[in-house]
Amino acid sequence: MPLLNGNQNARKEEDFAGKKLKALPYELLQRGGDAVKVDLQKNRLKQINGISQLKNLTELNLSRNELSDFPVDITGLYQLEKLYINQNNIKTIPENVFPSLEKLRFLKLSTNRLEKLPQDINRCLHLNYLNLSNNCLRNLDSLVGLSHLKELYVERNQLAELPELLFLNNSLTLFKANGNPLRKPPQEVCAGGLRDIQSYFAMLEADAPDVCTVKTMFLGSSMAGKSTLCRSLKQGCPVTVAEEDRTVGIEISEVGSEGVRFFFWDFAGQEEYYITHHVFITAQAFVILAINLSSYNMDAQSFKEKVGFWIKNLQLKIPDSVVLLVGTHIDQCTKENEVKEKKKHIEEQVKEMLETHTTNLERRMKNFQEMEDSSLYYDQINQIERLTEYKLKVVDFIPVDCTEQADIDKLHSRIKHEVLNKETFPSIEQTLPRCYCEVENEIQELLKNGDIAEHGIVSQSSLLYELKNRHETLDDDKLKLILQYLHRIGVIMWYKEIPELAGSLFVKPSFLISLFKTIVRHDLVQELNKISPAQLKSENALVIQKKRWISDYKDRASLNNVAIRILVRNELQKNNYGITDEELIEEVVGSKKREGSLLSLLKHFDVCLSTKHNSPLNPKANEFCPQKNWKPSNPIVYEPDACLFPSYLSDNKQVEQKWESDNTEDLNIHVYFLPEIPHGFFHR
Repeated sequence: MPLLNGNQNARKEEDFAGKKLKALPYELLQRGGDAVKVDLQKNRLKQINGISQLKNLTELNLSRNELSDFPVDITGLYQLEKLYINQNNIKTIPENVFPSLEKLRFLKLSTNRLEKLPQDINRCLHLNYLNLSNNCLRNLDSLVGLSHLKELYVERNQLAELPELLFLNNSLTLFKANGNPLRKPPQEVCAGGLRDIQSYFAMLEADAPDVCTVKTMFLGSSMAGKSTLCRSLKQGCPVTVAEEDRTVGIEISEVGSEGVRFFFWDFAGQEEYYITHHVFITAQAFVILAINLSSYNMDAQSFKEKVGFWIKNLQLKIPDSVVLLVGTHIDQCTKENEVKEKKKHIEEQVKEMLETHTTNLERRMKNFQEMEDSSLYYDQINQIERLTEYKLKVVDFIPVDCTEQADIDKLHSRIKHEVLNKETFPSIEQTLPRCYCEVENEIQELLKNGDIAEHGIVSQSSLLYELKNRHETLDDDKLKLILQYLHRIGVIMWYKEIPELAGSLFVKPSFLISLFKTIVRHDLVQELNKISPAQLKSENALVIQKKRWISDYKDRASLNNVAIRILVRNELQKNNYGITDEELIEEVVGSKKREGSLLSLLKHFDVCLSTKHNSPLNPKANEFCPQKNWKPSNPIVYEPDACLFPSYLSDNKQVEQKWESDNTEDLNIHVYFLPEIPHGFFHR
């Protein structure tokens, strides 16, 4: 009797996965009347004629096949509850399919080529899970009416707007829409999840205004002319920037131009500052890459240093950004046709670099596809396909003489032309409730009136109290939503995911950056040398210790926590901020008992790591086992007294002194990266 039951169960669940089938197997159709679950994934099916014979089928898996047309025979499967038809090549779904599938609860259509949905898909009244990610959909209106829908995934489509009525559905508990050119609501709102989207629509007026905001980042090597470009565009006329006035860290400014609001972020070019870029760089940015043409040599090394380095890292970090190449210092190019020839060389090299990037991805994907069982590598293939969808847009090169008004005007017009191009920036226009702009303006008013201190650090509770007094209709949750949006566009900084910083906001990002600059800077040794005896005494430190801090920094790329506290405290107490609130200073700087909020932030973004000076190796340490929590035999390892900045390691002298050599065979780790390794990856 048990054997009979086993045979019955075997007939009910049929597994034909990975059999390289091009048609439904004859034995399935012959005995398939009893089948309730059929797995046909990882085959080569282009059609499934006869599937309607499986009248009792409740679950069907057709994923990872070669279907280009939606199989209409499925309409005869009246008992079907689960359908996997993802990772095919389906472009359209005809009407009158879904009304027949009254019991369908689960539908996975992700990773196809769908451009629109049938209007009657909302007739699947019991549908509670729907995955439409990785398609080409432009609207979701036909989903309105799915009253039992709980989970909806529409990531990486072509959606510009989401239907408000969809979010009146009380049953919806999970919604994801990353990777769409959304303007209503903006992607920065959707990043907060379903609750933020629902609150957005609740606050949205019928005549809500459209706003155009562009985060513009000025990148390039040191002394390439980034600050000159940035300040000249801001002033609308040529501005001379002295060498000693060059950018240290990042400078932020806001510029309005004919209805477009630009946030200019001028990044210093030295590699020391590059390690903090990932903290501030955001997706879908407009990047102005400054290239010093006067010092540019038409060879591989010069291209790599002045152009290729930046293009490569933009490809890896923000591959959906737009890059405008700007040649600077052309007034110092004295040879005939020099500018023209260098422009041509750079454009050719950039084109080749982008093509090589794409070719590498395609080659790797082909290698996976040609494996004996390519289905085993489908996740890798899918990830590579996603990468190929992100194409860094490098627009035409423009050479400028920053000393000429005509060239500044030409650059301004070119920038405006690019950002207003809907094909280049499809989501530049964003529809926002009026209260979003009002809250932002009120924060600036609080700063101006002195209700928020000049440094801009304010507690969450204080800011919410002030804003609620001005907006009776906005509760804490709605205000937090707006503050999160302002953080995502870079107007304020609120790192609520870091426990030590969740209760504080930096409504003046430039102040936070100035704190970064106290530690992350190209002239840190000089700053350490400036520490006075009085400052050392305040931390019970001696001059000999200062010398040790400097040598440790030079040799081991580590900086003592006491030195960090002195440097940051000094910055806070400077005349331009003049902070005297000891409680606030300790919160930012930290103390001997706990680290400050600044170090918490730097560690959160892997700019530095905690370390313990002079802690010897422990032969009695507990053995490390993968996937198991490791516990130290001595708790002293949890008491760091310095921070390690791996990116500052300049040589291997310490290794050579310790081991008498530095041989590559001492430690070999083989890792394959595709398409390239991000600069600084191994540092972190």
